[in-house]
Amino acid sequence: MPGLNRTRDTTLRARAEKVVPGGMWGHLHAAKLPDGYPQFFRRGEGGVLWDVDGNRYVDFMCSWGPNLLGHHHPEVEEAAERQRREGDCLNGPAEVMVELAELVVDMVGHADWTQFQKNGTDATTTCVTIARAATGRRKILVAKGAYHGAVPWCSPSLLGVTAEDRAHLAYFTFNDVESLEVAAKAAGDDLAGILISAYRHDLGLDQELPTVEFAHAARRICDDRGAALIIDEVRAGLRLNAAGSWEGLGVRPDLSAWSKAIANGYALAAVTGANWLRGAASQVFVTGSFWAGAVAMAAAVATLKIVRRDNVPSRLAQLGQMLREGLETRSRQFGVSIRQSGPAQMPTLLFDQDPAYRKGSAFCSAMLGRGVYFHPKHNMFLCAAHTEADIAEALQAAEHGFAVVAGL
Repeated sequence: MPGLNRTRDTTLRARAEKVVPGGMWGHLHAAKLPDGYPQFFRRGEGGVLWDVDGNRYVDFMCSWGPNLLGHHHPEVEEAAERQRREGDCLNGPAEVMVELAELVVDMVGHADWTQFQKNGTDATTTCVTIARAATGRRKILVAKGAYHGAVPWCSPSLLGVTAEDRAHLAYFTFNDVESLEVAAKAAGDDLAGILISAYRHDLGLDQELPTVEFAHAARRICDDRGAALIIDEVRAGLRLNAAGSWEGLGVRPDLSAWSKAIANGYALAAVTGANWLRGAASQVFVTGSFWAGAVAMAAAVATLKIVRRDNVPSRLAQLGQMLREGLETRSRQFGVSIRQSGPAQMPTLLFDQDPAYRKGSAFCSAMLGRGVYFHPKHNMFLCAAHTEADIAEALQAAEHGFAVVAGL
């Protein structure tokens, strides 16, 4: 990227290539972003981060979701450090686990109990395992194109995956009640659960909030068939509604999977569930050496208390709407047609007539060059540390971005 120093990042990439396959893996691989994006970062503070070469960015990816309150939030860091001095990975959990579980059950609308893991894939897999154990059935319905993790049963890649890994998944179209009913009918008496993202956030597509009709249909089908309704809150959890993203729809799931934001960047995940699944949850064998890590749990206690105290979802919605309206106004000024979709707290910006994301990549590269970190096809994230000044800085950079796109 012209004007940005990339010396140290380039050196680190070359070193990594020798000892890490491909130099990096997974969704954090900068090779999947436009040219000029950094791979390595030095630090974050609030709504801003710096790469290893010292370039500063207003951060609208927020660590791909975990940064909810702001990088290095002082209250969260203080709580984590207090626990770190006492211990983290011990022979069993610390006292803080009970406090955190009580807090989660108190906050989440449907939760009668909770269990903790380390990342989102742990949580979604645990939900599916519990649903199958409780019902004695195998089939799980998932939306076509939905992302629920990175292990063989749900990975978006088929490399290294066998047909047997997916043998008991069946598919429906998000927000399509008829397709959901057809899939449930085909599953018959073997339906263990329906797994649905809090909203449709498929990569590179317009985002889609669930309709009331669809949400209630999913609840009805599960009730009629004795199956578990599972909501994947890994990406949206705490940004839309602290009590659960479907609370406003009047629908509560039987199970939900949480991660990313619940400990403001510390590695933690959670499964929350209804009482009828408590027995199965206590009997299945799901575990990990670091799942009871006390430091992340202490960070989560602090995070959840701040979310409740400061009404964080409302703050994020306000900031997100400011960004959304500003982008719409400026795109019109430059005669560039854009589409903004999904909740304002988790903005998605796509360009019309841009199937290969050429316009989106040019726009985001221009933004990056002016110190604003956007993504050309993934939903982005607001954090509570973002300020009106950060939004203004992003909109100023967007003017240059839209000018670049208009010139293509």
